[in-house]
Amino acid sequence: MIPIRPQVIRSSSGEELIVLTRAEFDALIAAVADRLEDADDVAVFDDRMAALQSGQDARLPAEVAASMLSGDSQLCALRRWKGLTQAELAERTSLTRGYISDLETGRKIGTDETFKAIATALEINPAWLYSDDRS
Repeated sequence: MIPIRPQVIRSSSGEELIVLTRAEFDALIAAVADRLEDADDVAVFDDRMAALQSGQDARLPAEVAASMLSGDSQLCALRRWKGLTQAELAERTSLTRGYISDLETGRKIGTDETFKAIATALEINPAWLYSDDRS
């Protein structure tokens, strides 16, 4: 940033007037614009974090999304992200390992109650288990 060395002029009434070079003025305007942009970025970040923490925004963790991109179902990706086997998840939910497998592969659809139980067992946002294509 250009060092600002303003010239101060006093009016006859004692008011101070500041004279800047064009380069100093432009540097000052740019610095203000940068700070305003930074403040806007902080506000957006704070809003997004509040939405995530309140459950309004149900974005999946990056690891889960990457697992899904490599071919895993959403349920399988979430289970693996939590470090559980199908048998361990079955035990926590009182479902069978075979039923968990069927849900992961899409052979079974599952009920809202089933997915609520799975979300509780995985300690995740239940919205992560629901998609628009489920009937």
